[in-house]
Amino acid sequence: MNIYAKVSMLAFGVAIVSSAATVMALRSSDGDRMQMADTRVASQAASGSNDFIKVSQHSAVETDFTKAAESTINGVVSIKSYATPKMQQGGMQGFSDPFFEFFFGPQQRRQQPRQQQEQSQQLQPSGLGSGVIISADGYIVTNNHVIDGADRLEITLNDNRTFDATVVGSDPSTDLALIKIDADNLPVIPMGDSDALKVGEWVLAVGNPFGFTSTVTTGIVSAKARSISSATRSNRMGIESFIQTDAAVNPGNSGGALVNLAGELVGINTAIYSQTGNYAGYSFAIPASIVTKVMTDIKKYGTVQRAVLGVSYQELNPTIAKEHNITKVNDGLYVAEVVDRSAAMSAGIKVGDVIVAIDGVPTHNSAQLMEQLSRHSPGDKIKVTIVRNNEEQTLPVTLLNNQGSTSRVQASTVADLGCAFKKLSEQTRQRLKISYGVEVSGLRDGKFKDAGIKDGFIILAINDERVNSTDDVEKVYNAIMKTDGYDKVMFITGLYPTGKKMYYAVDLAD
Repeated sequence: MNIYAKVSMLAFGVAIVSSAATVMALRSSDGDRMQMADTRVASQAASGSNDFIKVSQHSAVETDFTKAAESTINGVVSIKSYATPKMQQGGMQGFSDPFFEFFFGPQQRRQQPRQQQEQSQQLQPSGLGSGVIISADGYIVTNNHVIDGADRLEITLNDNRTFDATVVGSDPSTDLALIKIDADNLPVIPMGDSDALKVGEWVLAVGNPFGFTSTVTTGIVSAKARSISSATRSNRMGIESFIQTDAAVNPGNSGGALVNLAGELVGINTAIYSQTGNYAGYSFAIPASIVTKVMTDIKKYGTVQRAVLGVSYQELNPTIAKEHNITKVNDGLYVAEVVDRSAAMSAGIKVGDVIVAIDGVPTHNSAQLMEQLSRHSPGDKIKVTIVRNNEEQTLPVTLLNNQGSTSRVQASTVADLGCAFKKLSEQTRQRLKISYGVEVSGLRDGKFKDAGIKDGFIILAINDERVNSTDDVEKVYNAIMKTDGYDKVMFITGLYPTGKKMYYAVDLAD
């Protein structure tokens, strides 16, 4: 062995001995410090001093996500929507929705060359999303905005089988939709208890972001009963009581599953908070408690049986409390108006009351109130706890629908108008000097006849929207029926064949 080898071996040996000595010294030092800490804690306990805090050791939190991922990934599907693009002067009509752009970023719009306009009238891919299988016979829940405006829905299962889906029903107010495919023995994600979720609890988001299928991300519950209208400066979302998480959710995750570590569905992923269109820290899911109610109603009635309390309110804040001398509570919903013929008026709720609980569940903010009411149907009896004149009391309330009754409603269709519509002939257009409109024909008993409309009437506009086909009438009708307002009315402008202009108000309420 040469001198260089001997030196190298010696240096290596010294390094090993030095490292071992260092480790032993550190262990000895740690042991000494622990012994000193124990002695000092015991001394402090004996002397009664609180200068030091004893730290307890707990078992590690369960963070094995594999079982939850394996049991749920097959229950989430990919949804591809197809639509026929609408044309307008200068090219294809771009999608413009301030709410959508707030969460998913500005959408690029391109002018379409004339030679491509004819081709673009055919079905084209219009969006990607996710859905959750909720029954083995093919029922799938997703977001309303995933399927809205689609002419065809293509569903791809995790095993790569594809199906066309039909829309059973939708509810824009909660941004939920129920669709169905013709299949059996499908894997189902069991419904969980979103009420039992705790802030800080681990959850998984399962979906198809950016078209990447079968993607699982994880995070914790950051907040519950979250409203995001204040962030969007809009009320577009309707009923809001979201589960906020920091699980990575991106475009394409919409309609996918939020599951707990037991593999149970606790929410439907709906939106992200982002000004770029991509994940930026927080995502929002519709709680399973709301999903269950909405899906059950749609499956049974074709529409949601929505209960209405009938009040306008503001979240209580120091300014309102000081102005009205409210000292009993610091939060709740301050009643600013009670609607005539409403459940609230019948129960004796008054302006100035502060709603603090529904059936014993605190309502610190509007999201919590909406979540509690969204679980109920017209005719249900609840207990509303209020603070009046700084005294708490509980009032029994029978909830009503938005027409002021307890009756259940069935899904309505444009056929309820009681007529057919036909395209105007070119001769009629020229004679009346009009370029658009549809003619009422085959009038029978229904909403139009009740309003006084007669056969041959030519509809030019409904609620200031021009109509030129049966599809146009249906779209306006469906838009009116999807609103949650008390008034569902068609304001119609049109002509009779004589040229006489007429106006009608058609009441669509049940």
